[in-house]
Amino acid sequence: MQGPAIRMTLLAGLLMALFAGSLAIGPVWIPPGRAVAALLPGRWTGAGAEFPDKTIITELRLPRALLATATGMALGMAGAALQGLFRNPLADPYVVGASGGAAFGATVAILSGWGFGVAGLASVPLAAFSGALGAVVLAYVLAEASGGLPTQALLLVGAALSTLLSALVAGLLLLQDRAHLEVFGWLVGGFSGRSWPALNTIVPVMFLGAVVLSAVHHAMDALALGEETARSLGLSLERLRGGVVVGSSLLTAGAVAAGGIIGFVGLMAPHMARYTFPAAHRWVLPASGLTGALIMLLADDVGRVAVAPAEVPAGILTAVLGAPFFLYLLKTRGGPGHVS
Repeated sequence: MQGPAIRMTLLAGLLMALFAGSLAIGPVWIPPGRAVAALLPGRWTGAGAEFPDKTIITELRLPRALLATATGMALGMAGAALQGLFRNPLADPYVVGASGGAAFGATVAILSGWGFGVAGLASVPLAAFSGALGAVVLAYVLAEASGGLPTQALLLVGAALSTLLSALVAGLLLLQDRAHLEVFGWLVGGFSGRSWPALNTIVPVMFLGAVVLSAVHHAMDALALGEETARSLGLSLERLRGGVVVGSSLLTAGAVAAGGIIGFVGLMAPHMARYTFPAAHRWVLPASGLTGALIMLLADDVGRVAVAPAEVPAGILTAVLGAPFFLYLLKTRGGPGHVS
């Protein structure tokens, strides 16, 4: 199909253009041409001092832009997969409890002052990642033991678990004698102060999650026709659910470990992708990833310049965009049903 392939190429080109613009934006404006040239090997010539530009780009803006891109891609793909699994247009990456688990893990690490790390990953991202995966595993086990319809049970258990963990986070903060800005910054989500170490450890996890989802995308297309149809085609719904939950949870856990709690990207990106791409998941998954990256980069860029020299965390801006989007979906397409 040439049409979707061309649109995918154009979407990737738009992302590359926005990425180049992200390298230029900041307290010090660097023209996009010079920003890209700073990434080339060797010394380059042009107006201004080359070495400060190269340091700003390579040590600060490049890893931040890459991290925002990877996080947006992860949330977009996870959202598309979960909407397909639940066949519900309102599903997003946090419905299985990953958000609450990550928040709880990060809060415990920050308030306790833990200083450990594993494989270069600092204690707070590591605790967030562990909390997210632990919550998802618990939600899956509880859903399987409920005796109800596994897919809907997972949705309900995940929502309940997220609520419980959010309450525990609030309780931990109330027990402290002073406010913890680091916890607040983590809960609103953003990329300020994050650099190469976070990127080097999170991206492999995100890549693994994307591989898992890519392996089950044909089965997800069959599931869209209904569970009975999928079973008649010889598909194991248990294996499919497990693959989607594992893949989307790895993506979501990596995203929250990288940028904190950033909502609505995984809700918006798949719907935007489905407006211009076929319903088949071989198109929807990558298109949702690219769209999620665009949303995240744009939110991070606007947040850096809107109230300069201060910053608005990306998670606040995605919430400003996502909440009306959610209400629109709730009014026009709310409730269980097939994702179109």
